[in-house]
Amino acid sequence: MGHKILVDAELDTLRAAQRARGPGKAPGGKALGGAAMAFAGSGLDRAAHLRRNTAVLAQYLRDPATCVLPLWHGRPLFAAPGAAVDPVLGQGLASVPPGHHLLTSSQTAPLFLGHSQGVPVFAQDVTGWVPSGPLPDASVFLDASEQAHPDLPAGAVFAELRGRLTFLDARAGELAATARGLLSWHSTHRFCAACGSPSAIEQAGWVRRCPDCSTQHFPRTDPVVIMLVTQGNQVLLGRSPGWPEGMYSCLAGFMEPGECIEDAVRREVMEETGVKTGAVHIIASQPWPFPASLMLGCRAEATSTTIEVDPIEIEDALWVSRERLLQIYSGADGVIAAPRVGAIAGWLMREWLADRLD
Repeated sequence: MGHKILVDAELDTLRAAQRARGPGKAPGGKALGGAAMAFAGSGLDRAAHLRRNTAVLAQYLRDPATCVLPLWHGRPLFAAPGAAVDPVLGQGLASVPPGHHLLTSSQTAPLFLGHSQGVPVFAQDVTGWVPSGPLPDASVFLDASEQAHPDLPAGAVFAELRGRLTFLDARAGELAATARGLLSWHSTHRFCAACGSPSAIEQAGWVRRCPDCSTQHFPRTDPVVIMLVTQGNQVLLGRSPGWPEGMYSCLAGFMEPGECIEDAVRREVMEETGVKTGAVHIIASQPWPFPASLMLGCRAEATSTTIEVDPIEIEDALWVSRERLLQIYSGADGVIAAPRVGAIAGWLMREWLADRLD
C-alpha cells in the first residue's frame, strides 16, 4: 500500500508540473485528470426507443432548445476558451439550434444522439461549408489548424478532436466520440455492401437500408486490443512509423474474425515484437473514434524478453523500467515523451505504476 500511495503522489506531482507548463489545459481552466480516460463514463441516455419515432424527432428539430452539434470534416465545434460549461453538452463543446444558418451547408439529415440533461441532442455534418483559410492536412498525425465560421460566436472553432481530449469532460467526450464515429461511418458506407445500390439513412442515423435489396447496415465499431505487456519491473512499449518524435505507447492491433481477446493479444505482441506472452487479463475499454475503434485494454505477462521488431508492423520497441517510466511521465526522459492524457494507453501505464492492475 505504501508503494501505491508513493507512486500516486509522485505522479500527481509530475502531472501538476506538466499542467503548469501549459499542455492539457481546458478552455475553462479545468484539465482532464491524468487518471481519467476520454470518451468514457458519461452514461449518455441514447434514447434508442425514439429512433423510429419520426413524429417526436421532427418535433425535437422544431424546438429551439434542441442542441445540434455540428462537425466539419469530422471536427466537432469547440466552445471558445473561457466559455461557461454548456449544461447540456458538457465542458468544451458548442452547439447551434435547429435551423441555424450553418446547418444549411449540410447535405445530410441530423443524427439523433440521445438526451443529455433531458434535452435532445443531434449531430450534423457541415462539411459542405468552405472556410476562407487553409484546409486541414490529412497527411500529418495531428493537424492543429482551426476553422471559425462567421456566424458562430467569437472563439468557437472546428478543431481536431484528437488534439483536444483534455478540453472535454465525460459527457462532452461521449457526445463528440459518438457523433464523430457515426458520421464517419455514414461517409464511408453510402452504398449497399450486398448489391452496390445507394443506401438510405433510417432510424435517426443508426441504420442504413438498401431500397433495392432491403439489406440493413449498422454502424461499424472495430475492436482493437491494446496491451500493457510486463515482465517483472519493466513494461514493453513500441512506436509506429509516422508518429511524432518521442511518442511510444502500448502495443495494439485489430482483432481478427474467430479470435478471442486473449488470443489477439498474444498474436499481436508476437507479430510486432517477437515477445511471447502467457496470462492475459482484460482490464478496461475505451471508445476511440479515429475513426471507429473500441480499445480493449489488457495486461499481458511476457514469458520471453528478446525483441525482434517486424518493420512492417512497428518502427521500434523497447523494455522500459518502472523508474524510467516515472521519468517519462515527468517529461524528463529526453527520448520518450509523456503519454497523452485521456488515452487508454497512458491510463494503463499509470495504473501499473500505482500497482492497481493486479
